[in-house]
Amino acid sequence: MTEMKSTDNPVLCLGEALIDVIERAGSVEEKVGGSIFNVACGVASLGHPTSLASWWGEDARGKSLEETLASSGVKVVPGSANAQKTPIANAHINENGQATYDFELEWQVPPLPEVSTISHLHTGSFAATLAPGAAAVVKAVKAMAAKGTVSYDPNVRPALMGTPEEVRPRIEELISLADVVKASDEDIAWLYGEDTPLEAVLRKWKAMGPGLIVATRGPWATYAVCANDRDMLAVDPLNIKVKDTVGAGDSFMAGLISGLIDAGLLGSAEAKQRLQQAQLSDIEGALHRATITSGITVSKVGAYAPTQEEVAEVRANDPTL
Repeated sequence: MTEMKSTDNPVLCLGEALIDVIERAGSVEEKVGGSIFNVACGVASLGHPTSLASWWGEDARGKSLEETLASSGVKVVPGSANAQKTPIANAHINENGQATYDFELEWQVPPLPEVSTISHLHTGSFAATLAPGAAAVVKAVKAMAAKGTVSYDPNVRPALMGTPEEVRPRIEELISLADVVKASDEDIAWLYGEDTPLEAVLRKWKAMGPGLIVATRGPWATYAVCANDRDMLAVDPLNIKVKDTVGAGDSFMAGLISGLIDAGLLGSAEAKQRLQQAQLSDIEGALHRATITSGITVSKVGAYAPTQEEVAEVRANDPTL
């Protein structure tokens, strides 16, 4: 990977694309999904050039992934369809609409584009922890961090990551390389224990170097801390009826990336420096966009990528956003 020269290049999302086999109330259905797949579709739906590097098969399920990516405007990095079969995530939805997962998959990384052709790199979930692809993900993150911007969502998957003690060093390595880190309160509790205060973890991560750290808290306010601001910002979620939480965190991540790009705080070496100097007031608009996209997603069944027009409609109905 070589030096970045343009901020007009696509966002590269690096990580899993799979089929969610969703079981709820005795019924089963299949939907395209995967954390990084969802983020890629979300960023593209919000109007940003986006590419996805992943690992799926040349089977019917893989074709479904490709069709959805094409309809969302996401370009596929060549070599992404070289798996023996398309990965599956079995999603079990409880009566409260919350999802738990188990997986059938392998993870490798196709040849990646040069840094000079990327404006921003997003990765997360098990992509950086599951062999054999994990090493290639970390290598890509290090190359991009040296020349431009990186966002990271640990999005922990215990069934694939082992114990917190095993995976925590890798996750903290990526946090130290990233410009933006987003994690759920459930991720943080799994990594550091239920008794560890969320605020203590955010301070710990802040000291590792990211420009912005965000912790989502389900139905409660999202917390955000900036490298250059002593305070913590709390952003309330939308008041909306939840159908399920599938893809909610990914939609938040997509909205956050989109908002930060439009604010000039992601997408180049210069943006990286601006983010390091930003204060909470500078990123509040991006957090509101992320709150809106996530809110729209949970109002629908399954992962859903809101458009710019849908976000604008919510803003028009609530001028405080």
